Amino acid sequence: MFTIDAHLDLSMNALEWNRDLTLPASDINAREKGLTDKPDRGNAVVSLPYLRAGNIGLVVATQIARYVAPGNTLPGWHSPAQAWAQTQGQLAWYQTMEELGEMTQIKNSAELNTHISLWENGEDNSNKPVGFILSLEGADSIVRVDYLEKAYEYGLRALGPAHYGPGRYAYGTDASAPLSADGKTLLRKMDELGFILDATHLCDLAFWEALEIYKGPVWASHNNCRALVDHNRQFSDEMIKALVDRGAVIGGAMDAWMLSPGWERGKTTPQERNVTLNTVLDHLDHICQVAGNANHIGIGSDLDGAFGKEQAPQDLNSIADLSKIPDLLRQRGYSDEDVRKVMHGNWLNFLRKAWT
Repeated sequence: MFTIDAHLDLSMNALEWNRDLTLPASDINAREKGLTDKPDRGNAVVSLPYLRAGNIGLVVATQIARYVAPGNTLPGWHSPAQAWAQTQGQLAWYQTMEELGEMTQIKNSAELNTHISLWENGEDNSNKPVGFILSLEGADSIVRVDYLEKAYEYGLRALGPAHYGPGRYAYGTDASAPLSADGKTLLRKMDELGFILDATHLCDLAFWEALEIYKGPVWASHNNCRALVDHNRQFSDEMIKALVDRGAVIGGAMDAWMLSPGWERGKTTPQERNVTLNTVLDHLDHICQVAGNANHIGIGSDLDGAFGKEQAPQDLNSIADLSKIPDLLRQRGYSDEDVRKVMHGNWLNFLRKAWT
């Protein structure tokens, strides 16, 4: 079944992890044997051939570069200008993938419909370009608010103002503060230009302010439920209800620490906690119970977000295994129509409305 994954950090993996994503992930892992500079070396589960193998024909692909002020111990760049330059390198990688026929950028409804028709024409998918909608995870690299216009021109269509820690425009996971004055200005400019606001990673204070200020389309590309795993990274039921009221779609994330309480990174394993794809579906089920229907859930795996097989559902050997989800949903009583909604329909409906 045609599948949309609403959050993959492809360019970060290509450049910072130095991975040739045109190769099968097994080849990437073989080349990384013995490396220890990254926590997931030799455990990659994402590459373009594996996306095609799983019939994942469209992804929301990120640019990401954090600014870190003095005293901030998170990894990042020492000026917004450096962060911007990093995102432009990532953009160049996506553009090169386009030139090589590996990917194709989707910026509007016409391009979306053409791409979906290509992937659903009944022909073999192994050589088709993977479509991507460009998103920015964390707004620190937007040097000034007027840089949003430059970003929109090169095809950026979604933006999450926060990532981890304190941000220039909004605070994110494991931090807390109201939106800055520039953050409020950023949201109004995003609204003016027609961006999609990604509520993922916004701290609670910024989340509620953002929903009040921003009038345009809102989604959460990769987020789970606080009711099941109590952490500020997850959404409370009240936040889920607010997103549902805005017509949002929430993508189920597959990072195991978000699926099992008390996870210790580098120590806990998916096997000992029995974290599986069904654990992800528990979160999607919970969102359905809050919403009263299956119209607000999708896939937003984040399977290349600085983790791999060591911190992914144990029954997932590569991203191609997202193809197991339809049967798992049917076993839970989901209708064929609802299965299609989860795998692609809800994201497509959202995009068509947002881009009308």
